[in-house]
Amino acid sequence: MRVIHGHCCRFQVLWAALAVSMTIGFTLQLFGVSFQKRASLSQLPLTPWAPPLAKAGQEQEEAEGRPGPRCQPRRHLVFLKSHKTGSSTIVNLLHRFGDARGLRFALPARYQFSYPNLFQAQRVKGWRPGGRPFDILCHHMRFNLPEVQKVMPPDSFYFSIVRHPVSLAESAFSYYRGVVPAFRRAGTLPKFLTSPQRFYRPGERGNHYARNLLWFDFGLDPPAAPGLAPIQAALATLERTFHLVLLTEHMDESLVLLRDALCWGEEDMLAFRHNFRSPESIRPLAPAEAARLQAWNNLDWHLYTHFNRSFWERAERFGRARLAQEVDVLRRQRAERMQQCLRGGGPLEAGQIADERIRPFQFGQAPILGYALRPSLDPEWQVLCQRMVTPELQYKDLLDAKQFPLPPQGNGSKVGGVR
Repeated sequence: MRVIHGHCCRFQVLWAALAVSMTIGFTLQLFGVSFQKRASLSQLPLTPWAPPLAKAGQEQEEAEGRPGPRCQPRRHLVFLKSHKTGSSTIVNLLHRFGDARGLRFALPARYQFSYPNLFQAQRVKGWRPGGRPFDILCHHMRFNLPEVQKVMPPDSFYFSIVRHPVSLAESAFSYYRGVVPAFRRAGTLPKFLTSPQRFYRPGERGNHYARNLLWFDFGLDPPAAPGLAPIQAALATLERTFHLVLLTEHMDESLVLLRDALCWGEEDMLAFRHNFRSPESIRPLAPAEAARLQAWNNLDWHLYTHFNRSFWERAERFGRARLAQEVDVLRRQRAERMQQCLRGGGPLEAGQIADERIRPFQFGQAPILGYALRPSLDPEWQVLCQRMVTPELQYKDLLDAKQFPLPPQGNGSKVGGVR
């Protein structure tokens, strides 16, 4: 069994920047501001699309005359999109999978489900009691199982992703420094860490971002009684609910295990990183700072260590050698796809991306990187590559337009632009 690896402030550089998620819903909910400038949808196809490559998994094997695998690809999915964990990359996978197959998404009216309030079924656009359940639920919410079960089928696969609480807390400070009261009062992370209690006021709106953010997103409240027993009881409940919890620091291993659990093909798990900071913008933490952050976020530490342990137990059952081999394949395929799709073969700053449909929204202190497509792509590759680089907000708008098209106007034509 594998346990926590190394000192708390050592992380794999490749995915260290992943977890800065583009969370516009925060300002929408905190300040009641509408996101007025939405990507134009009139130029995007409003019919389901399929990748131009050969189909993976069961469909491909059956087409070649070989028997398909015994498992069936899962299509009913609940992803708890936790904050600052690199979850936008997973959401892009889910968007593309459901989009290609015409699945129904449980969508918020804006970009989050009335966060930071607990999830309520009535916040899902188009939901009604006794109505048809949805296929995929994957946008920001504070988890609330009884209400989620009203929206999703009983056979849904529940999963989420967690990140080491030290790097998560540093990312949260960088992203929310200007709007979270506790961070705004402190001004700098070193000053905040000198005495967090001096700046933090429990229950103050927005301060849930300042302490134990994972614990909060999973729908848990601080234990009413001291000791480990209530913490362990809460984690046992989560263990019974979630079929799989991924690790930000081991994103590629997570994708391989997720593909195995969902019975998806290799193409379905091919993704670019989304909503991440440039590594140059990340200030390394001193060991004393990391220790203070871990102690301040002690509930997140318990949650993280619990699911870190279960993740590596699952990896052992999968097979370490097999896991390493499939991770190598995934990385090679992703590198090839980046060369096929991307101008420059990698991420760019937002100012270098002219197409607003794929330009990431900028929020927080550090620039968020995105991608630009190579010119003169073949039509099928154009569609595939564009979906892979489309940021979460723009893709949510695209799905919204497909599921809830505007009524005809005047001459009977539908308006496909800003709504």
